[in-house]
Amino acid sequence: MGRKVWLAVIFGGGLFFSFVALLVVGTYSAAAGLAGGSGGAVRLAKGAVPDIYQPIVQKWGNRCPSLNPALLAAQLYQESGWDPRAQSGAEAQGIAQFIPGTWATHGIDGNGDGKADVWDPEDAIPSAAAYDCDLASYVKNVPGDNTDNMLAAYNAGAYAVIRYGGVPPYRETQNYVRTIRTLAKSFAAPVGSVAPSQQAAGAIYFAQQRIGTPYLWGGEGTAAQGGRFDCSGLTQAAYASVGITLPRVANDQWNAGAHPGRNELLPGDLVFFANNLNDPRSIHHVGIYVGGGYMIDAPHTGAEIRFDRIDSPDYIGATRVTQAGAAALPAAAA
Repeated sequence: MGRKVWLAVIFGGGLFFSFVALLVVGTYSAAAGLAGGSGGAVRLAKGAVPDIYQPIVQKWGNRCPSLNPALLAAQLYQESGWDPRAQSGAEAQGIAQFIPGTWATHGIDGNGDGKADVWDPEDAIPSAAAYDCDLASYVKNVPGDNTDNMLAAYNAGAYAVIRYGGVPPYRETQNYVRTIRTLAKSFAAPVGSVAPSQQAAGAIYFAQQRIGTPYLWGGEGTAAQGGRFDCSGLTQAAYASVGITLPRVANDQWNAGAHPGRNELLPGDLVFFANNLNDPRSIHHVGIYVGGGYMIDAPHTGAEIRFDRIDSPDYIGATRVTQAGAAALPAAAA
């Protein structure tokens, strides 16, 4: 990316590491106890949903009280990873992964062109929202949270939810409800302070120890690779060192937690860079924020792992990684 190494100019190595340690401690002391936020309408986080689908998801995600745009986005991401041509071995089709029988009953003409087409996101996304809301109405008298029951009905069927008086005791269904609820946090615009990560300091420490290591495309730090990394290999290994498993590719790591604003960054946040600032699928680089507008990153072939500024035209945003957020990512992304 052409960013310049600044370590030798501003700080000596040991002094800078002390600076980072103090910065992490100070920042987390200041952030302690900040979490959650006020209620209100759910908005999509900037850049969380590909721009071509963002208006549809925002509109149809508000179709009924038990659904919201972030929840709908999480389902679509879980089902297809935003691929409108996705097709599973079970014949699930399109961006919302409808099986033919369900589409025949619940598919709608979302864009008003006279045809309900499972392969057209302008039909499939509205259909997914409408189906969710139908399920919510089917289980509206079941005890418990209606959104949880709606998601359970999506996975196991409304009859199972009614029979068990709530989310049924199926491991797959319980995991599905928990996964979608967790993933939704990575698509929603935060309405308050985002809780700091408890593992962030350890991830930074890991990355610091690799400063000066030559970059390697596809590098994951193995002995055969001489302990070298590329950008997402470094961030993956840094968080693996504190027990969090991230996907291998940078644009999949984007959904491992909530997205704090530029003025809310804390050390340990992953910072991302993209070709299209409204499309997370175009993310091409990731680093670990250390404070003061800087990150540790593995920049490109011919460079070494180093400190770089994050403020550049291709900065798309940041992710505050959580154990639950990383675990909720689709298996295909890992």
